[in-house]
Amino acid sequence: MEVLMPEPQIYVERTLAIIKPDVIDKEEEIEDVILRSGFCILQKRKLQLSPEQCSNFYAEQFGKMFFPNLTAYMSSGPIVAMVLARNCAVSYWKEMLGPSNSLRARITHPHSLRALYGTDELRNGLHGSVSTSSAEKEIRFIFPEAILEPLPTGQRARDYLNLYVKPTLLAGLTALCKEKPAEPMIWLADWLIEHNPNKPKLQYHVSQQEHQQ
Repeated sequence: MEVLMPEPQIYVERTLAIIKPDVIDKEEEIEDVILRSGFCILQKRKLQLSPEQCSNFYAEQFGKMFFPNLTAYMSSGPIVAMVLARNCAVSYWKEMLGPSNSLRARITHPHSLRALYGTDELRNGLHGSVSTSSAEKEIRFIFPEAILEPLPTGQRARDYLNLYVKPTLLAGLTALCKEKPAEPMIWLADWLIEHNPNKPKLQYHVSQQEHQQ
């Protein structure tokens, strides 16, 4: 009888959070709120962007009336950028931030971060990515040295599991049943390491003599 396993669900997302220049002194306080809200801080750095870098970062806002003031504000002092991760990170962080206008946020979302730390429509204290695609782009902009593999979600996650994870795991479990080792968990772990399909492979054989040179 075939046993139907539930479809795997992977909801982990990344998003970019920025503590803006005017609330940099609240860094520890804001970071504590982030951690207590279930986020992991994967990467963090303090930096100061030039006006040109700010223009590139906010390129989608180019041409709007507030664009010059925005780039001047964001380049006026150091910022703290963080890569946050959790389930539904983008939408959850946006919800925590509240409306972009801090004056409006104090009326409609008084407990939101922008209501608590922002000043007005421009100086709203914090930034958050608006979508998963924006998050990936912004993270690469702020953390160019990082090698970021997009975390698969939904159908992409299921396709990845079916293509790469399930075949290797099934082969390992089959070998485990045949072997019947005394320590099955340790045996399986060693087997998976040995048969990892992504394990680097040498393109040529290195002789003992060459290895000793």
